Amino acid sequence: MNIAIDISPLHSGNFLQHRVRGTGFYIENLKTSLEKYFPENNYIYFIKGDKLQKNTDVIHYTYFEPFFLTLPLEKKHKKIVTVHDVTPLVFPIHFPPGIKGKIKWEIQKKALKNSDIIITDSSSSKRDIIKYTGIKDEKIKVIYLAAKENFVPLKNKNTKQEITKKYNIPSEFILYVGDITWNKNVPRLIEAVNTIEIPLVIVGKALSDQELGKTDRKNLWNQDLFKVEQLIKQNKEIFRLGFVPEEDLIKLYNSARVFLMPSLYEGFGLPVLEAMSCGCPVITSKDGSLEEVGGEAVFYVDAHNTNSIASGVKEVFIDSKKQIELKKKGLVQAKKFSWKKTAEETIKVYEGTN
Repeated sequence: MNIAIDISPLHSGNFLQHRVRGTGFYIENLKTSLEKYFPENNYIYFIKGDKLQKNTDVIHYTYFEPFFLTLPLEKKHKKIVTVHDVTPLVFPIHFPPGIKGKIKWEIQKKALKNSDIIITDSSSSKRDIIKYTGIKDEKIKVIYLAAKENFVPLKNKNTKQEITKKYNIPSEFILYVGDITWNKNVPRLIEAVNTIEIPLVIVGKALSDQELGKTDRKNLWNQDLFKVEQLIKQNKEIFRLGFVPEEDLIKLYNSARVFLMPSLYEGFGLPVLEAMSCGCPVITSKDGSLEEVGGEAVFYVDAHNTNSIASGVKEVFIDSKKQIELKKKGLVQAKKFSWKKTAEETIKVYEGTN
């Protein structure tokens, strides 16, 4: 098959942000996995505006933004669209579209309905897509993501000492990895950690000085980011590392006593899976897709309740037996997800459109 795959988020203007977020991760790993496990196909990688060959069998648009024009209205070839989640539609008060956004959403919705198959990351996201677009159940295929194969428990006994020295962080800490948007619930996470006085390490590009300096402070989408900025200034036990290389991220997952992600909503929740794959005990919520990813291998708290988060973290942080139990269960749960499986199921979608 001649399969055209849109990689615009890795190259073009407004979507460069996705390079270090979920969409960029998805595209890079999908490319690698398809080429590795299904090399017999011809993969054409394109960016918005490129002309495609007439003999293209399938076009896969790998990202979707409801309030930005990411999809073409016309349909010259078989059309697959990946919609990771529709969080801004589920919580419009926290992600206001504005007048232009509302107009663009109507155009995007029409373009989405014009696709042959929609791929999404979780059953939770599938339900939301059906609710907010009216697209039929049978047209939407759930294909789970996976952690990269190098996210594993490390055998080097000096890993913790090396990584804590490099970033000048305490030897025992709670780890959070991710963005700082309303659904991530980071202000409440910090408030909870403050009550139990345990060091917190935050990893994510959004909190780097460079990103903060160019972020629109008036945009409501960014309000939690600046709340967190102020909360961090008031607490010397919170360490923001900004973006870290993948090698160091794996070491941090391996070194943390607990990984904490009490989101109010997730379309998938990749950091939860990465943490489990590295043998790090996970505390999370049941909101959105997180229960699909965590199964029975994580410790659940109420994301809306600061006391629930605080007591959950304290319980797991001081209980070595609980940590060992969660580590073992997490490693088993993580093996249910793989990029080989993701590639196989994606190829089936491609083949089903011919």
